[in-house]
Amino acid sequence: MMHFRTRLSLAAFLALAAVTPPALAQPEPTSPQELGRAIDEHLKQPLYENAIWAAIVIDLASGETLYQRHPRISLMPASNAKLFTTAAVLEQLGPDFTYTTDVFTDGTIEAGVITGNLIVRGSGDPVIGGRFNKGDMTEVFRNWAEMLRQQGIHTIQGDVIGDDDIFDDTPFGPGWSWDDEPFDYGAEISGLSFNDNTVSVIMTGRAAGRPAEIRWEPFNTPYVDIHNAAVIVPADARKDEEIERPRATNAIRIATELPAGRIDTTALAVTNPTLYFVHVLRDVLRANRIDVRGEILDVDDLSLKPNYASASRLFSHTSPPLARIVEVINKESQNLYAEQVLRTLGVVRPQPDPDLDPASTEMGIEAARYTYARAGVDTSRIQLVDGSGLSRMNLVTAEMTASLLRYMWRHPDAAVRQAFLASLPVAGVDGTLERRLRTGPALRNVRAKTGTLTGASALSGYVTSAAGTPLLFVLMSNNHTVRAGAVQRTQDAVVQLLARYNR
Repeated sequence: MMHFRTRLSLAAFLALAAVTPPALAQPEPTSPQELGRAIDEHLKQPLYENAIWAAIVIDLASGETLYQRHPRISLMPASNAKLFTTAAVLEQLGPDFTYTTDVFTDGTIEAGVITGNLIVRGSGDPVIGGRFNKGDMTEVFRNWAEMLRQQGIHTIQGDVIGDDDIFDDTPFGPGWSWDDEPFDYGAEISGLSFNDNTVSVIMTGRAAGRPAEIRWEPFNTPYVDIHNAAVIVPADARKDEEIERPRATNAIRIATELPAGRIDTTALAVTNPTLYFVHVLRDVLRANRIDVRGEILDVDDLSLKPNYASASRLFSHTSPPLARIVEVINKESQNLYAEQVLRTLGVVRPQPDPDLDPASTEMGIEAARYTYARAGVDTSRIQLVDGSGLSRMNLVTAEMTASLLRYMWRHPDAAVRQAFLASLPVAGVDGTLERRLRTGPALRNVRAKTGTLTGASALSGYVTSAAGTPLLFVLMSNNHTVRAGAVQRTQDAVVQLLARYNR
């Protein structure tokens, strides 16, 4: 599915934010006391009697704390954890950091024939696929086929091997829910990744009472086995999604009820992304006149690891810069990319801890603590176990998030500051805020990161007040039993108050 969004430059955002937004019918708060009472009216509603709210509002010009509620209580941040991940990788790796994926052969090349294997050595690059190629999932692989032909190669006698050893083999974060595994937001982490480690399933409902038509990209790859039990229901019925994928298999059963006349696209995760990568690569090479005669293998299946000192590098692929990857992480709340860049941080900046694997999430978190400490976060009390916020074991306070946001707002490296601020969704414009805050003074005047798990919701970022003052805000709710939409509406109402604040 193609997603089109309006890009708002940081300069344009700052210019818009500097303009006094139009007032709403409600009175403008003109003092911290009035602002606090107005925020409390929203957070102390009866529907939140069994919930916990933590909040902070800070005037970034003066440093004054205008409002706070339970600022030091540890709560699940959900995807607000991505703020911590992206701040750390931007600061320590740099916005211009890129991944390089190398393609080797361990054999000889004679008369256009590789007598040996083709080996793809993964770098942790999360974005090989369609996202940065206008939706063309296999463009990179077709380019590789062309590079082989340019070298006169038309036959590979051996296997296509995927080397994912840049990371450890732990595919999920600690505490991830087992029932998230079939879906794109729970995709497996891997040192070698393709198409967000998902297949895109397209279901078409033509006439009620008949089976739905199903196809998937890339090109109905046989790497997955999809059982179509989907049915078409009347056009005025609601979609009822039912998808099953037994653990450690790629057998997917789809029993979704799809309204007639509707076309629906769902990204579903695969198991063993490394084999998925080389499976699709081999098929693309064969389709582009490269005769591959061997099998596909995960490097872990080999008795001996490749010796790259004696192998021949055929070519390399370079990713877009980290700033663009971080933009996807924060704007789209992309879990896999957050996990991949965090593990990359551990590989590039390993800490002197013999108990930690440099290729692990744990090492990435340990390396990230350098940034958190510089931001004034109490690293003895923060608990982060993954990079995306998908785990319910993550615990941070509103004060910690505020410290991080204040640090990034004033970051001494202008390029890091620019990349971080530009990565945040803009209210009513793009990312996870595209359909929120679409009216009133908050429209186009807020850059903030969302976060949602069952019973946990957060919204944290920046807004310019009616007086032209930049404000930092953190809004976290845990243990609520109302629908997520109700909590989001409360968050939005508070942010609108901040946009109207006039002191």
